[in-house]
Amino acid sequence: MNIITKKIIATIAAIIIITAAIWYLESLKPKSTIPSGAADVSLQRTETTAQKEKNYPLAKEIISPAGFINSDDNLKIQNLIGKKVILVDFWTYSCINCQRTLPYLTSWYDKYKDQGLEIIGVHTPEFEFEKQYDNVARAVEQYNIKYPVVLDNDYGTWQAYGNRYWPRKYLIDIDGFIVYDHIGEGGYEETEKKIQSLLSERASRLGEDNVITKDITAIKADSLRAKSPEIYFGANRNSYLDNGQTRQTGEQVFIEPAKIKTNFLYLTGKWNIQDEYAKNLAKNVKVIFRYQASDVFFVAEAKKGARLKVLLDGEQVPSSMAGSDVNNGIIDVNDSRLYKAIETNEYGEHTLELIIEDGAVDMYTFTFG
Repeated sequence: MNIITKKIIATIAAIIIITAAIWYLESLKPKSTIPSGAADVSLQRTETTAQKEKNYPLAKEIISPAGFINSDDNLKIQNLIGKKVILVDFWTYSCINCQRTLPYLTSWYDKYKDQGLEIIGVHTPEFEFEKQYDNVARAVEQYNIKYPVVLDNDYGTWQAYGNRYWPRKYLIDIDGFIVYDHIGEGGYEETEKKIQSLLSERASRLGEDNVITKDITAIKADSLRAKSPEIYFGANRNSYLDNGQTRQTGEQVFIEPAKIKTNFLYLTGKWNIQDEYAKNLAKNVKVIFRYQASDVFFVAEAKKGARLKVLLDGEQVPSSMAGSDVNNGIIDVNDSRLYKAIETNEYGEHTLELIIEDGAVDMYTFTFG
């Protein structure tokens, strides 16, 4: 037998020995208990994540927070991904549209927090006084908000999400994708159903029992829609001011016109117009507005307090139409917030007059319901 033949035989023998060893070692491994079809779970998840990457953006982090309420300073969205379904709500406390959504948010939090829902209220201020921690904290307590609230005073998180609206809700799934986005009021049933779906996905992913309720929160909502637009007093946006110089800061003296147009703002007497607000410089001056709505609200502050008399169509506002901040035809302005002047179930067109009998008040906006 020559040398070459011996090498070939040795190689073949080595291969046989190695193959036998591999077979023996494999025989010692425990048999898989995974049912047929289940071996593709990881692949399916990868495909699902890949599909989400094509369809949805990733969640953005909280940027440059100015403070936290109902949370410590370590609150981060990235720490919740993989654990929670997250609802990010952009709001500001003097916004009536935001206020109307809060009963739904607080109800959802109570109902689903133990099933894996986290809500983060991102409070992005519209006005300077809404940047004050104590003002926001007071509103959080007033509206019974138990979920974390982040003060977004520098608009860092607002800009990260590319947001332009109050209120606005984003839903972030267990994988950290923004899979739902709703602007403004309404859509409550749709939003809650999406929350339920995402919580079910979370339970399945984490191997938890799926005990998500399928009932929908029922809260009485206003059915009447105001035709009057939001009205701003400050020079930055006072385009509806009809008897003075718009877009101009400084002192102005206003004269009451003979005819009041619907959905235009009128002042009387001497006022100081600033970028965000108008401040009266004398007593017994007026704010006049003919509106088309059922409810009328205004945002104001008075550092030393102010007393406003409320007239409707030339008479003291009747108690049946007076807002919750009206007491015997008078609103006392102290806190920096939204005040409710008219609240009724009947839509109509009326002329509202606010006569500033005492004090100086900074008037920011009118809003309607």
